[in-house]
Amino acid sequence: MHSDSENDLVSPFSNLRTGPKTSVRNNGRLWAILASATVGMLVLGVVAWVLIGYLNDPFRKLEVFPVDKYLEDYQSLAGLKFRSELRVEADLGWKDGVGRLMVFTPANQSRQLVVFIPPNLSGVLFNKGQSYLCELEVKEGGLIHANSCRKN
Repeated sequence: MHSDSENDLVSPFSNLRTGPKTSVRNNGRLWAILASATVGMLVLGVVAWVLIGYLNDPFRKLEVFPVDKYLEDYQSLAGLKFRSELRVEADLGWKDGVGRLMVFTPANQSRQLVVFIPPNLSGVLFNKGQSYLCELEVKEGGLIHANSCRKN
């Protein structure tokens, strides 16, 4: 027969677990960390994309075209470059290899401007009522030249 003292003996290995030591709680934390890191990387990527687009915008450093100043004294603006949001009003005509003359209305203005579109911008299709962001330069005789345009 067995005595009570034999039942009191405890094996030194009785508290050891067998198998993997990960718990459900640790797996949940790992997934939360991975999800947070992924979201953080996506946000950082979007911010970087927007910032690079802003910094590479050739129009951001240009001042807005001063319509009133141009109409008062265009000579003071000769050779200077500006940006302007322009709405197409009319096409006055074109000559192959020379360019075209167009009538635009600048944003927040009621006055219209005649702008010369050089042949290197012949790929831009201007339709009445559409808006474009343009780099403008006042050249000889006060004629406004569009150096570049992109549709808004």
